[in-house]
Amino acid sequence: MKITLLTVGKTTNSQIIKLCEEYQSRLKFYIPFEMIVIPELKNTKNLSIFEQTEREGELILKQIETSDEFVLLDDKGKQFTSMGFSEYISKKMLASHKHLIFVVGGPYGFSEKVYARANFKISLSLMTFSHQMIRLIFVEQLYRAMTILKGEPYHHE
Repeated sequence: MKITLLTVGKTTNSQIIKLCEEYQSRLKFYIPFEMIVIPELKNTKNLSIFEQTEREGELILKQIETSDEFVLLDDKGKQFTSMGFSEYISKKMLASHKHLIFVVGGPYGFSEKVYARANFKISLSLMTFSHQMIRLIFVEQLYRAMTILKGEPYHHE
């Protein structure tokens, strides 16, 4: 199984970029992983929130194949402990999904079409984080999940 983190808009904070790259390099020892960045829309001042989420949604859905397992990182999603998230990943691996895609939307969330296509929604916290921070939190949690599944000492419980 391959895991992809699909994000809208690039990260500009060099420290977050460096930490994301660190966890991505660690992940390669456990599972094929990539991060795909969809460029931010231009001239969003002229767009309503609805129009912006619709356009971003079209760009997101272009990246998704019919057979992909498609998971939104969304504040309305299910919350997991780190152990619970590792169990979720394990079940997806055992279900023989070829491609598991997690998505971080734009500043206003997702369009209705994206919600309709999603197989599942996960919330990383009840708190709100910047979209740049969510990338780092997600890749760290995915790495943590992999170490839990391998019985390695990174996670302490």
